[in-house]
Amino acid sequence: MKTGGLADVSAALPKALAQLGHRVTVLAPLYREVDRKGMELRGSVHVPVDGSARSATFYATRADGVEIVFIDYPPYFDRPFPYGVGSRDYPDNDVRFAFLSRAALEYFRSRAQRPDVVHAHDWQTGLVPVYMKTHYWNDPTLGRVPSVFTIHNLAYQGRFALGAAPRIDLPAHLVTPEGLEFHGSLCYLKGGLLFAELLNTVSPRYAEEIQTPAQGYHMDGILRTRRADLTGILNGVDYEEWDPSRDGHIARPYSSGDTTGKEACRQDLMRTFGLSTAPALPTIGIVSRLVGQKGFDVVVAAWHDLLERPLRMVVVGTGDPDVQDGFRRLAEQAPDRFGVRFVYDTALAHKVIAGSDMLLMPSRYEPCGLTQMYALRYGTVPVVRSTGGLVDTVEPFDRATSRGTGFRFDRADGTAVMWGIDQALAAYADPPEWKTLQQNGMTRDFSWRRSAEAYVELYRESARRV
Repeated sequence: MKTGGLADVSAALPKALAQLGHRVTVLAPLYREVDRKGMELRGSVHVPVDGSARSATFYATRADGVEIVFIDYPPYFDRPFPYGVGSRDYPDNDVRFAFLSRAALEYFRSRAQRPDVVHAHDWQTGLVPVYMKTHYWNDPTLGRVPSVFTIHNLAYQGRFALGAAPRIDLPAHLVTPEGLEFHGSLCYLKGGLLFAELLNTVSPRYAEEIQTPAQGYHMDGILRTRRADLTGILNGVDYEEWDPSRDGHIARPYSSGDTTGKEACRQDLMRTFGLSTAPALPTIGIVSRLVGQKGFDVVVAAWHDLLERPLRMVVVGTGDPDVQDGFRRLAEQAPDRFGVRFVYDTALAHKVIAGSDMLLMPSRYEPCGLTQMYALRYGTVPVVRSTGGLVDTVEPFDRATSRGTGFRFDRADGTAVMWGIDQALAAYADPPEWKTLQQNGMTRDFSWRRSAEAYVELYRESARRV
């Protein structure tokens, strides 16, 4: 039930924390796709939302040293998609994610198990700090437990009708502009921003950008008032999953010491997409949600320039119909050079990262971005817009000094995108220079250990704030 980077972090950060010796429990919905085999029943509790006696049942398992507790309530979570179908959200998302937040807290309360800190992520759990400060502030188990709230993407705010407040057991005095009311709606993200002891984003640059009107999505004022409590911690990469030397999804392993296997991966990628292998042309890969935030409307609008360049392009992802149609038309006009698959497929994503020469990420904003870090390890050179975590992870290549790991462009328009691609094509035309550029990226370390250590310090500081 993965939809983006939040899922990557929810899997990788707990594992990295456990490797540092910490005891970690992850709570998540028991979605339809979850394999229940081997799970242990942990009982059930009443969850007071929607004015009804709804019971959450808990099932536990372990993976990578982490305890994972799934919250089961089929009417809310036994669905084909986590948030909605297509572009339409489920109409009861307000109650569904209030239930998730309250059930997670009730799990610890029912077991008299006191956490040192509760870490909530994005709007889906924005009510966790709110409930902790209201319903559980004097609770023997959960009272005065600190919370940390991570903003993965400020644009997704969890906004619902004000009439939802009684259904989610929200005190009336919080349905105000000083509370969770936000431009005439009830905003779950705002709850996390106001009530958690400490806040963080998933890259240092994004922590700065969201305090500005341009990228603050009307939350910049709140974030500026909490700037002393806000920090940026760059996401890491799970190199057990993303390492070309031991990747079971790709045609042939390779490493920074021996990159010969990358050619076999390129040939395999061309076969997978039914593209020609002659003449030899550099391949640009795209693995992304195909939405406006990611800037791919700009890319498809530059279709004529793309057709004129000596390149191939493969696209994997789903998103806006207009963007998908634009890539489909490219593939129809040059079926030997442009291939598209409108799916999210883990194995195919690995093939694209390994078999491409370049990765294109023209994001209008990018809280962190993980795909460019995957690409660096695979010797696939990122071509990215200068925003958010892309600035923190991709160093512009300097031909004079041979330093840098990729190419950055500043504006979100077709001219800038093509300028970035042209810079990469020029470097590709010089094999020794390209080899240096690949090696620079493959030897960069974005492991989760560094990030996990920063989160541990954040947890300790949150405890000092209570």
